[in-house]
Amino acid sequence: MHPPNLLFALVLVAALGVKAASAQPALGAQGAEGEPHRLQQWLVPSPDPATTAHAVLFRPPGEGPFPLAVIAHASTQNVLRRAQMPQPEYRALAGWLVARGFAVLVPERPGHGATGGKYLEDQGGCDEADYAKSGRVTADEIAAAVGLLRKQSFIRPEGMVVIGHSAGAWGALALAGEDPKEIAAIIAFAPGRGGHANDFPGRVCAPHTLMAAAGEFGKAARVKVIWLVAANDSYFSPAFSRQLADAFRGTGGKADFRVLPAHGSEGHWLVETEGGVKLAGSELDRALKARPATTAKKR
Repeated sequence: MHPPNLLFALVLVAALGVKAASAQPALGAQGAEGEPHRLQQWLVPSPDPATTAHAVLFRPPGEGPFPLAVIAHASTQNVLRRAQMPQPEYRALAGWLVARGFAVLVPERPGHGATGGKYLEDQGGCDEADYAKSGRVTADEIAAAVGLLRKQSFIRPEGMVVIGHSAGAWGALALAGEDPKEIAAIIAFAPGRGGHANDFPGRVCAPHTLMAAAGEFGKAARVKVIWLVAANDSYFSPAFSRQLADAFRGTGGKADFRVLPAHGSEGHWLVETEGGVKLAGSELDRALKARPATTAKKR
């Protein structure tokens, strides 16, 4: 039997837990639509039951149903930088997709910015980096976020397009093992982890471990990947990115590898800018047109 004081404490903790759970905002839209492109704040699920992920949603005019595109953001191992990260929006890329009929979700993964919570996709230190695990967790986070959207009446549940950037693109590679009817296309901008090792441009932490993980993802892949990197990317150079793509393809994955023109002072951030999206426009168009014909006709 528990002592009276201990029993009271246990009851109090349980009551506070129930109160905290009931105080959590409901999932779904958080407020009215705004500009541009019907921008709306959402709360979406994450793999961590204790963490609700913040997200922004963009939509074309009308009721839909619209095909869904999800944009998976970059990340960092630096705790302070993650905590200070503003909500990712990728407005230029989202606008480009909305103009082509897509609803666009940009979720902020756990361990970042306003979403907070545990950093589930932590790769570990350089010597013991587990890139395969971090990529799979990122894939789980993307899947959890879009799960709610695919149930909405204005979203077409099949034929989703996944666009990833850096660590988000690394997670997108892990999603290549999903059913092609569910994911129609994956576009990966400079996928990888461990770039700028110890803050040195051009250095990658445990590069052979990263290539081995790319091979693991390729072995399970069922969805074709469009792999894009800027000529002046100092996180994952075109030469190293080609090695990663070759490792992915060497175990059975399908990937079209393309080097985009240099952009600004650091090409790694190309996809975050309007000029960069224009540079990538032809490759983006090609990727969308290459989707299965049954999916493309439904748009």
